[in-house]
Amino acid sequence: MKKEFSPKKIVLAYSGGLDTSVILAWLKDAYGCEVVAFCADVGQKEELTGLEEKGIKTGASKVYIKDLRLEFARDFIFPAIQGSAVYEMRYLLGTSLARPIIAKAMVEVALAEKADAFSHGATGKGNDQVRFELGFKALAPALHIIAPWRTWEFKGRTDLIEYAKKKGIPVPVTAAKPYSMDRNLLHLSFEGGILEDPYKEPDPEMFLLSVSPEKAPDSPTYLELDFEEGNCVAVNGKRMNPLEVMEFLNKAGGENGIGRVDIVENRLVGIKSRGVYETPGGTILHIAHRDLESITLDRDTQHQKDDLSGEFARLIYNGHWFSNKMKAMRAYISETQRYVTGTVKVKLYKGNCTVAGRKSSVSLYSHEMATFEKEELYNQYDAEGFINIYGLPTKETARLRK
Repeated sequence: MKKEFSPKKIVLAYSGGLDTSVILAWLKDAYGCEVVAFCADVGQKEELTGLEEKGIKTGASKVYIKDLRLEFARDFIFPAIQGSAVYEMRYLLGTSLARPIIAKAMVEVALAEKADAFSHGATGKGNDQVRFELGFKALAPALHIIAPWRTWEFKGRTDLIEYAKKKGIPVPVTAAKPYSMDRNLLHLSFEGGILEDPYKEPDPEMFLLSVSPEKAPDSPTYLELDFEEGNCVAVNGKRMNPLEVMEFLNKAGGENGIGRVDIVENRLVGIKSRGVYETPGGTILHIAHRDLESITLDRDTQHQKDDLSGEFARLIYNGHWFSNKMKAMRAYISETQRYVTGTVKVKLYKGNCTVAGRKSSVSLYSHEMATFEKEELYNQYDAEGFINIYGLPTKETARLRK
């Protein structure tokens, strides 16, 4: 075990789950120093029940539980929606977006507590180690980082369960049900254990945020989402803050089986990993926002933004929320949202979210220009000259290379 550094006080990213419960006890044993447990409330709901008491019993000198839900929705989820951030075309980045806000809050606690080290429960095989540590390095470069999964003697979660039993630490995981879950305001993720066979269908009883599409209501639910400058500000005419929007859409989407995804994704470290996700509210927001852009962005801006959205998603996924490149990209995205204002009507039905209509006071859609009926604004004869110029390279290549 590597112990080049002897910390005096460690701030641990603590959830009360298997990994961080064991890490809390292990840090005390391995370093004999004070450990401050930090938990960010980013929408875990019942997962926070009894967390402070459990942390103290496990060995923490203090337990911070900070409500970051509104900030998470406003400053992380909504910008991701504005940027159409979808990793590998399917993953809406629920876990990826939560890590930088947790890192930011941990830095604030570490500075207040005069701690000299951070610790986290991310494994050496995953993405979260990168996301946490890039955040720490960007915001508190002088502090040390302790990553137990890269140094300790345990080989897997089965070893952790045995250690927890020896220490009398109650954990919500058993050897019979070893998959892990991560819940926040944007999604609920499942990975590991019985899900590591990519051909095995997930247990229907596993899902918590959504009903199965087969059991969803037999009649559709319609919602109207109002946007101002790319942010959803009201649902069905009722003004809401970003947190209220997410909670309302999560409930409505979950009741209609919206947002279930089962994917094998490419981790930053090069490993393929299966993830099963429930993202009901985020799915609705993404579809509605993207559709509103279709009538409020000009073609070239929309296409350029589409080209950048994949890179934007990769920056989030790979932990670069606080990088200079991210700042520049977010500035561009923010500028594109100036006129993304209007209303989108969506239809929720048995796992599907489809757009039923859209309107905007600053729409670039013109019925007079688009109609196939009698027209006055568009002269079809102009198309011949346009095609001649536009097709000139194609024509010349064919003529000269006969």
